[in-house]
Amino acid sequence: MLRMSMKMMGKRTLTRPFSSSGPFVRSGTWNFTLPPQPCSSSHHSLCSGSLHFNTLDDALSRFNQMLRMHPPPSTDEFAQVLTSITEMKHYSTVLSLSPQMDSFGIPPNFEILNILINSFCHLKRVNFGFSVLAKILKLGHEPNTATFNHLIRGLCAEGKIGEVIRSFDKIGWERFQPDEVTYETLTEGLYKQGPSCAVLPLGRIILKGGNRRFNLVAFSTIIDSLWTDTQLTKALNFLREMIITKGISPTITTSHSMIHTPCNSCEWKRVAMLVNETVQRKPVPDVVTYSVLVIAFSKEGDITKAHEVVDKMIQRGMEPDLVTYNVLMDGYCARSEIDGALKVFDFMVHKGCVPDECSYNILINGYCKIQCIDKAMHLFEEMCQQVNPNIMTYNTIIHGLCRDGELEAARDLFSNLSSKGLQPNVQTYKILIQDLCNRCLFDEVNKLLMEMDGNGCSPDQCTYNIIIHALLQNNETFRGLQLLEEMFARGFTIDSTTMTFLLKMFCDDGLDLSTRQLLDRLLTLKRNDSLCSC
Repeated sequence: MLRMSMKMMGKRTLTRPFSSSGPFVRSGTWNFTLPPQPCSSSHHSLCSGSLHFNTLDDALSRFNQMLRMHPPPSTDEFAQVLTSITEMKHYSTVLSLSPQMDSFGIPPNFEILNILINSFCHLKRVNFGFSVLAKILKLGHEPNTATFNHLIRGLCAEGKIGEVIRSFDKIGWERFQPDEVTYETLTEGLYKQGPSCAVLPLGRIILKGGNRRFNLVAFSTIIDSLWTDTQLTKALNFLREMIITKGISPTITTSHSMIHTPCNSCEWKRVAMLVNETVQRKPVPDVVTYSVLVIAFSKEGDITKAHEVVDKMIQRGMEPDLVTYNVLMDGYCARSEIDGALKVFDFMVHKGCVPDECSYNILINGYCKIQCIDKAMHLFEEMCQQVNPNIMTYNTIIHGLCRDGELEAARDLFSNLSSKGLQPNVQTYKILIQDLCNRCLFDEVNKLLMEMDGNGCSPDQCTYNIIIHALLQNNETFRGLQLLEEMFARGFTIDSTTMTFLLKMFCDDGLDLSTRQLLDRLLTLKRNDSLCSC
């Protein structure tokens, strides 16, 4: 019986691998036998060489040949074959070959166990990777950096960045020394994850490594994540920690995040104080550090200090970039000091810094803000000769024309958007609808509302509230309530102004029966929705 079994085993051939979900996986565990015996001298030449294969079939053929050898080659050569298959990205194949080895009495060594972890993690089955890690520890092996890198990559690939902290706290971070692959994997994981409670602890792990390249990337990623998630206190505290204790300066990415994040003046004052402290500590602050300081002062409303920083940059031989100039111009326009913004614009051009659409948009908005629509239009025409206006430009001009009573001109610009290769967005429609509501042109408002849905640009909550408020204010009660019903059906809620009108109407004894019934039904619906949300 034993001879028959051995004879059948000797004739056993290897076929194409089965799926990675095959029978060798049982409840997240992996069964192995004892470690292999050392390679015999007769196979020394096979063990010492490096194996490379052009195709998967070549690798499988060699693997099958090795299984039939008596005695079999060492596990080192099997590891080389599996490594070659892994490099071809046939991870399921690797997982199906290991049980074949086991059935022939050739259990995996530490290198093969690492290969199995790598394959499981690439297939997004990191839980089985941790089962193999448990086997490594049970056999008395010490995991190396590659082992942990595979598992970290697997967790990041599955979007489980927070699990990195919990899992490795249990294992012990002191077991391995992170390398560049570790830092790169963690940084990429942070970037893809976005705002997360794991951002700060993982960031500190990266920054412990002392690798300047990854320090800068991780620094920017962490600040960007916290800033865009409006965790501004954490962002500022981390900014202080890194600048003061690590000497790492903000990057272009950091400054861009800061520009586009709404903060109150108190928060910008904290940013200004922190970065100003950095400038005082560093022998030669860099361009980005100064740029962040300009942003902070401009957002805070202290344009004088912002301008002083730019002057200091120039005195030190540094050239402010386009973002810095744009922020400075925006600071002037926010104070309605358009002449100051124009001086910055002219100086920027004189220094060879080419303005972009954002530069022109800032100035055009500045003119519209002080109701100088003629000058805004003149600058708009100049802009068209230099750069292509974007939808933000047109929104600003259309809004300025509406405010100046030039509805026909605004309509013309709106109707010509498609010829410019642009599509109106919700803000574009909202600007026109607001002006039409002010003029009680509700039939035209209704056409625009239908057009929005037809163009795939559905009205938002604010759009509905603008129209409903105008209808109710102008005694178009039934039309307003019908639109309110549509608004509720889309899951939107009314603002405080609209609610005030509805309550006044509810107390009005002059409402006809059908209108009162509709109003009563809508208010009941609104009250029930509020209770559900609680």
